[in-house]
Parts: sequence; C-alpha cells; structure tokens
Amino acid sequence: MDQWLDANFWQTIIQKTGLWFITSVPSILFILILAVIALKSFGFGMKRVKVFMAERMKSSGRIDSDEADRRLETLTRVLTTLVKIVLWTMVGMLILKKIGVDIAPLIAGAGIAGLAVGFGAQELVRDVISGFFILLENHIRTGDVASINGATGVVENIGLRTTSLRDPQGVIHMFQNGKINSMSNLTKGWSAAVFDIGVAYKEDTDSVSAIMQETAGDLAADPEISPLLLEPFELLGVDAFGDSAVVIKARLKTKPLKQWVVKREYLRRLKKAFDQKGVEIPFPHQTLYWGSASPPVAVDQVVSRENSESADYRKVK
Repeated sequence: MDQWLDANFWQTIIQKTGLWFITSVPSILFILILAVIALKSFGFGMKRVKVFMAERMKSSGRIDSDEADRRLETLTRVLTTLVKIVLWTMVGMLILKKIGVDIAPLIAGAGIAGLAVGFGAQELVRDVISGFFILLENHIRTGDVASINGATGVVENIGLRTTSLRDPQGVIHMFQNGKINSMSNLTKGWSAAVFDIGVAYKEDTDSVSAIMQETAGDLAADPEISPLLLEPFELLGVDAFGDSAVVIKARLKTKPLKQWVVKREYLRRLKKAFDQKGVEIPFPHQTLYWGSASPPVAVDQVVSRENSESADYRKVK
C-alpha cells in the first residue's frame, strides 16, 4: 500500500510511460502509415494491371469486353482479400513486438495451429483448394448466371471458401466450394435463346417456318436487338408431335446474359405475326366420346336336379 503512495514510484511510472510514448508510438504510427500506403499502392497497381489485362484480352479477340471485365473483377477481388489478410497480420505482429510482447511464441503457436487446421479442419482445406481451382480454371465469374447444386441465379461473390448466388426471388444461396457437386454456367462465352413453338396440327409447317424466319429477320434489323445477336437465326425444324401441337424448334445465338431479352422480344413479335396470318396456337384439350348404350344380355336360369328335388320335398312337408 505504501508503494502506491510513494511519489518516486509514480514518477518512475510516468517516466517509463513517457519514454515508451516517445520511442514506440511513433514507430507504431509509422508502421500503420506504411501499411495504408502499401494498400493504396497495391490498389492503384491492381487497377493499372486490370486495365492492361482487359486491353490484352479484348485485343486478342477470344473474349468480349463484358466477359473480360467479369473475369478480372473476380480475380482482383480474391487477390486483394489475400493481400489484406497477409499485410494486416504482419502489421499486427510488428505492433505487438513494439509494445513489448514476445511474438516468438505466437509464431510457434501459429505453426501448431496450422498443423491443427491441416488435420482437424479438412473441410476448410478442401473448400480453399476447390475455390482456388474454380478461379484458376475460370469456371464461373462474378456476374455470370450459373446453376450450382440445382439452384440457379447470378453469381454475386466467389471466394476461396464459399460461392454465393442470388436467385430471381432475391434469395442468396451460399455453397461451400468443396461441396459443389454440379455446376453449370449459362452465360460463358455466348448464350442461346431456344424456341419450342407449338402450332395446331392443321397448320402447314412450311408456312409457319417462313413466318418464323421473317420475324427473325425483322428482329435482326432492329438497331437495339441487332448488337445482341452473334449469328443468324437457326430454324431446326419440326421437333416433336405433342398432344395438341406440332412443335417447331429454333435458336438464336446471343451475347452472354442477353438471351432472355432476345427471347422475350422475339416471342412478342411472333405472336403478333401469328395473329395477323391466322396461325392457330393451340391449347391442351381433350376429346370426349359418347358411345351407344350396350344392349341387354339374355340370361337363362338353370336349376339343378338336386335343387329341384329339395324344393319338391319342402312343398310336400
């Protein structure tokens, strides 16, 4: 108790604290400033690299500008996250060392923790490895429309551990990369609007095909739709005989993510063309058959001899 009342004790504490502030605090501030400058420099460098890589990809002609931007956005986001984790871990270690904490046990503990993660957190390691190869092999990118494990939506984020989709209802689906069993990219490279047009059996399929070709020509001449198309209209022909319709299949090859816009506009124009030409678009129906009633069947009753004798015996009694 006397120690706390001793003026020399508090003077020593104040001197040591002041000395620590004079020697350590500037070093800590300097480390933080360097970390911020390093992050800003890295961000600026990544933007320059992104622009350079995008120009190289576009000039090669293998992919279009939208696809190049989505691919680079995905890669730069993951790389930036990794650099931030490594940098702030190093900054934290240096600050701990400056305030007098021995970081050697922490480094040794981190090594042991790494071994524990390697043996105990196998799912985490599997997720990270799977996510690395998804990014490396360019299966999907941010902004693509994909189907993962039966769920379809827009890819909002691709990380080393998880991938997230947002479906048309706005629901976010999260998937561990190591548990992705099936993946389908609906918008990689190019897309296609596929049409299964059903017409009545009484219609001439050649005439209907000509109307479909004419409608596709008008659609391709539209200045708003024409830039979205990659190839001319493909009329594949009669594809099936349905219960109430003959199905004619066709296809339009479009830019990624544009197949739904093209399909809606084509179907709108085709419906108007069918109405003008009197082409019937059937609806499912059933035919009821009223048959004639069955004639009555004559039945002869046969009585056995034993039954006849027993009946006579009962009458006698």
